[in-house]
Amino acid sequence: MLILRGAPALSEFRIAKLLDQCAERTLPVITIYAEFIHFADNSAALSSDEQSTLDKLLTYGPAIASHEPVGQLLLVTPRPGTISPWSSKASDIAHNCGLTKIKRLERGMAYYIESSRALSASEVAAVSGLLHDRMMEVVFTELNQAEALFQRAAPAQLSSVDIINGGRQALSNANMSMGLALADDEIDYLVENFQQLGRNPNDIELYMFAQANSEHCRHKIFNADWTIDGVVQPKSLFKMIKNTYEQTPDYVLSAYKDNAAVMTGSAAGRFFPVPGTGEYNYHHEDIHILMKVETHNHPTAISPYPGAATGSGGEIRDEGAT
Repeated sequence: MLILRGAPALSEFRIAKLLDQCAERTLPVITIYAEFIHFADNSAALSSDEQSTLDKLLTYGPAIASHEPVGQLLLVTPRPGTISPWSSKASDIAHNCGLTKIKRLERGMAYYIESSRALSASEVAAVSGLLHDRMMEVVFTELNQAEALFQRAAPAQLSSVDIINGGRQALSNANMSMGLALADDEIDYLVENFQQLGRNPNDIELYMFAQANSEHCRHKIFNADWTIDGVVQPKSLFKMIKNTYEQTPDYVLSAYKDNAAVMTGSAAGRFFPVPGTGEYNYHHEDIHILMKVETHNHPTAISPYPGAATGSGGEIRDEGAT
């Protein structure tokens, strides 16, 4: 594994904010410096030309004078066993530049913490909590520990849950141990159907069912019946939302039928090439407005920034597909 230092990772504003958060927790932190650190999983030693190409690819961001950071190192990286979006793109770029010996690139942030005294284990944990997203990232204390990012585990054997002999309790236990988050009626559904099939479900089937039938995908809560103070409500949450459109559908061209809704816009000129000739010209036509709401409550609650980022990506995807 190659380790290559990168540019400073935090602005003065971000550093000041972190120092304020440390002060609020009475942590004896004096200064914080952070820089990007790159890790390359390579199959063989790079030639001087290949090393030069890699150095150029990884040179970006603000430049500062060469120096050796001081302070206690806290290295934040993606969780081992995962591949970050940065890694996917950077590895593709490296391969397209002829760096075939690079199997994968990954990036972390090296924080150097200076304090008025040595930090205790609990204080290190408190500082680490401010620096990383525990759902998506881990904190190492040495650079070479990042080797864990490139470890490849052998594929696990396919396993199954014995509901033929263990019945519903077997699946209930698996629901907890595997983190499937199945509701009681979903457990009943799976037990009934696999018993009718005369076989046990394997772990892949259960994981697929749990994801495809999750609240994020199926909106079970949004579509559920509501009973308030013993009175059954006439509309689900989704029907309440749709009721606005049903009562006042003016200027709505399409809603709840495609990936995004369309409302009436205005006529305007658009400048684009004429099909066939390739000549650019103005075209006067109706330009309608796309609207989209992405339901990313659960992903964003678990991990705010990645959850919101994938939600934004979903909106762009759905609007482009409408």
